[in-house]
Amino acid sequence: MAEPGSQREPRWQVGVSLAVLALALGLGAGARTISDFAGYGGVAPNFLPWVVAGLLGLCSLWLLKEALQGGFREMGDDDGAPRGHWLGFAWVSAGLLLNAWLITSLGFILSCALCYVLAIRGFRSAEGRQDLRPRIWLQDALVGMAISAPVFWGFTQLLAINLPGLSNTGWI
Repeated sequence: MAEPGSQREPRWQVGVSLAVLALALGLGAGARTISDFAGYGGVAPNFLPWVVAGLLGLCSLWLLKEALQGGFREMGDDDGAPRGHWLGFAWVSAGLLLNAWLITSLGFILSCALCYVLAIRGFRSAEGRQDLRPRIWLQDALVGMAISAPVFWGFTQLLAINLPGLSNTGWI
């Protein structure tokens, strides 16, 4: 790692900066394909992707400037695990994939609660806490529903955006 003030920048930092720039450009290219027709809310569906692409582009330019002016500053030593925790990764991935697969059949609240339960299981696994008692699973499911229900309500009632639900009310 280059010392602050040195003129020799690590190549990997420039590579990271350019990768983030490529990601911003790719997101911008994707935003171009989204309709710019402003619907009932007055904001076009491509608005948020353009905002994210623009901010990501600015971040990439800032990273590039830092890399070229002596390297990323205040980078601490690696304090993580020497290897990734694959079991935790599998739990979180399963949660995300099952959520995408089951959201139309289980409904938003239950599928997001399941995603939460599996993701928390993965994070606990990575910390070495393998508590498989049913009470913990139930507690996580209730917390997941307590998080996803207000999100569901906010989207459907405040923003008038339809999300999948099992009943007419969508709460289940």
